[in-house]
Amino acid sequence: MEQMPIGALSEATGVKVPTIRFYEEIGLLPAPIRTQSNRRSYGDAHLQRLRFIRHARDLGFAVDDIRELLAMAAEPQASCDRADSIAQRHLADVERRIAQLQSLRGELQRMVGECRHGRVAECRVIESLADHGHCLHDHRVA
Repeated sequence: MEQMPIGALSEATGVKVPTIRFYEEIGLLPAPIRTQSNRRSYGDAHLQRLRFIRHARDLGFAVDDIRELLAMAAEPQASCDRADSIAQRHLADVERRIAQLQSLRGELQRMVGECRHGRVAECRVIESLADHGHCLHDHRVA
């Protein structure tokens, strides 16, 4: 594959130019070669790596986890135990957040269901938001 400018890389991956530059700054994406006019020029390795990063970010993986997964990908004969561990930890976090969101949905449905459609002074939604004691559960989403 021939070299491409940052705009073409952005278009090919759906990653915005400032984000590509950020990934370079933090070392997730290696610095590209520079043209004679000092413009960034990216190759196939950048394209593949950025697609990997994009997919991992879309799945919610943290930057540090992506960094570690990329390092593992460079050693195809190594054990994948650490990658499994990272994915399992991330899955547990996603499941915890889903449970919190389901609980939050239930509380919001209860608040809306108890709404009397009267005056603000009697509004169950305002009442519940003003006093967390009216909620059935703690719904903080991390």
